Amino acid sequence: MYSIEEYSDCTWIDHTLLEQFIQDIFVKLGTPPEEAAIIADVLITSDKRGIDSHGIGRLKPIYIDRIDQGILSPVTNIEVVNEGPTTAVLDGHNGMGHVVARRAMEMAIAKARTYGTAMVAVRNSSHYGIAGYYAEMCAAADMIGITGTNARPSSAPTFGVENMLGTNPLTIGFPTDEPFAFNIDCATSMSQRGKIESYARAGKKLPPGWVIDHDGQTQTDPETVLEALTKGNCALTPLGGIGEETAGYKGYGYATAVEVLSAALSNAKFTKDLNGTDADGKRIPYPLGHFFIAVNIASFIEPALFKSIAGTIMRQLRASRKAAGVRQIYTAGEKEWIAWQYRREHGIPVPPVLQEQLSALNSRFDLNYQFPWRRS
Repeated sequence: MYSIEEYSDCTWIDHTLLEQFIQDIFVKLGTPPEEAAIIADVLITSDKRGIDSHGIGRLKPIYIDRIDQGILSPVTNIEVVNEGPTTAVLDGHNGMGHVVARRAMEMAIAKARTYGTAMVAVRNSSHYGIAGYYAEMCAAADMIGITGTNARPSSAPTFGVENMLGTNPLTIGFPTDEPFAFNIDCATSMSQRGKIESYARAGKKLPPGWVIDHDGQTQTDPETVLEALTKGNCALTPLGGIGEETAGYKGYGYATAVEVLSAALSNAKFTKDLNGTDADGKRIPYPLGHFFIAVNIASFIEPALFKSIAGTIMRQLRASRKAAGVRQIYTAGEKEWIAWQYRREHGIPVPPVLQEQLSALNSRFDLNYQFPWRRS
């Protein structure tokens, strides 16, 4: 998983140092310490698990830049709009998505402990990091967790070329009797912006079929694609790819379901209203919607038995016949667990472009961290 070629230009930094650095930055921006700790935990969890597209690489371009632009509040004021025994609707008032999302899943878990199953919908939130973080909260509580979120339009519907839907992940997590939970956390598009940013930082071409332009032609230059996505001149393809031949309609259908559940239950914004600009081209917030479902396993079956059955299924899948030349079959959540076993000892890989960003932030906020790439 950790080839020399992939990380040869990186400096490996202890995850606790980076987590504290992130937390200190948000405190400097005016975020209450307890909220800054949540944001830092979500972001560094992504890097711990090898999901480099959603960790420290998102710190500046997604969060700090938006706070600087006045379209994201560093302080999160959560309003309970509606609440019942097994449901709730929250309004995040354009605060930090991580804080809103964690509160929402905590509410769902608390309600599910009493009533078996609960769902919380959210409006006027923002990018909440890796969706798997919130599903993992349920797995740790012996529950099944499901979450989804809409996002700024970047994906085209099947047979279309206009960016209408977000990458809209549909995420499911649950415990097993193994050291790691089952956790499937992926976009309903072939790829997503964070992954394309990772390719751009690495100077690599995108695989054909991830992105199409207005002529329906695939585009593979990540820098060009990132600019075109922002301008709406190209679109990500849905999971399954272009057209129906490789079942792109499946990703399109799931993305639509996530869009509806993220918006219609809480009266949140959707599709083009999440572009981040008004009619005059002025930057405005991305008022995202999310949903969170917690299912208490104990309401159905003894959790230990559930975990045993789930774990047995995972082991049977991994032990099944492999294709020629393939060394290992994985189950969802396994690669992330393997990444954490390595990274908790060796740290988080920070490529040169992020080294420059972190050094600039270090100076800007007068934090005086002594990163190993700094030269006197």
